[in-house]
Amino acid sequence: MDEKNFTRVKEFILLGFTADLWLQRVLFVIFLTIYVISLSGNITLISLIGADSQLHTPMYFFIGNLSFLDLWYSSVYAPQILMTCAAEDKSISFAGCLAQFFFSAGLAYSECYLLAAMAYDRYTAISNPLLYFQAMSSSICVQLAAISWSSSFLSSMVINVLTLSLPYCGPNVLNHFFCEVPSVLRLACTDTSFTELVVFIFSIIIVFIPFLLIVVSYARILLSVLRIRSASGRHKALSTCASHLTVVALFYGTAIFMYMRPQSKSSRAGGKIIAVFYTVITPMLNPLIYSLRNQDVKGALRRAIAKQKTGGVLMGHKVNC
Repeated sequence: MDEKNFTRVKEFILLGFTADLWLQRVLFVIFLTIYVISLSGNITLISLIGADSQLHTPMYFFIGNLSFLDLWYSSVYAPQILMTCAAEDKSISFAGCLAQFFFSAGLAYSECYLLAAMAYDRYTAISNPLLYFQAMSSSICVQLAAISWSSSFLSSMVINVLTLSLPYCGPNVLNHFFCEVPSVLRLACTDTSFTELVVFIFSIIIVFIPFLLIVVSYARILLSVLRIRSASGRHKALSTCASHLTVVALFYGTAIFMYMRPQSKSSRAGGKIIAVFYTVITPMLNPLIYSLRNQDVKGALRRAIAKQKTGGVLMGHKVNC
């Protein structure tokens, strides 16, 4: 389409969840509480892993990366959700919309790779415990994390550039609470089949392949566990995987349900609920899952509290002297 024949959209209008003012206030309080818990949980977990030398292992290196990711992942969405619940002006600039799904896609892709790296870490720990720290050395862990972050944001940039290059001449209303690539592409004033194909290919490469690696890793883990003769040994081996499996089920379960179901107008309300789950609920639950189900993290938290109390007592003695 000739650029002279249309007025380029400069902002999008987000419809949010509801037009009911009272319900918007209730949702504002709920989402603010979730966001505060998410920030507190992830910051606490990152601080514990950084401060406690007993947690300086490959497994907790990746858990720390995941918490750092969830910290920013929730921050991409939660402020926008709070704005749509509290402000009368529910618009977001075109540049702001692109920035939102650039960071959201980059972080989501990074989580796929990190979850695959964590599955490989658990497989190595269970199948080759004697060679574990050689196979998962510090340099290898850093390289896996660097590849996860860099490749994910590079892929997101490609999708962002393709989306940015399309003409948008109206309408500019998004029936959602955040900018999402499929929703924005539906508003383009041209054929989007090529961009949709690229997004689909990247999704297969970045989402499905890591998921396949996770499945293969846990299939091999199961075979290794079955070779363990003692029941306590099998239970101990599987317990180290329980938290990671729970996080994988939450992340991929909601993503598959969201994007693999038939799209229709009647399913949009349900789609928003599922979107809330993977945008703000999952980043809040992840640190809770790794702390409540993990004795090492509980021990690190107790040591940190005891150290703080001891420091306070010592300071009190100095003052009294």
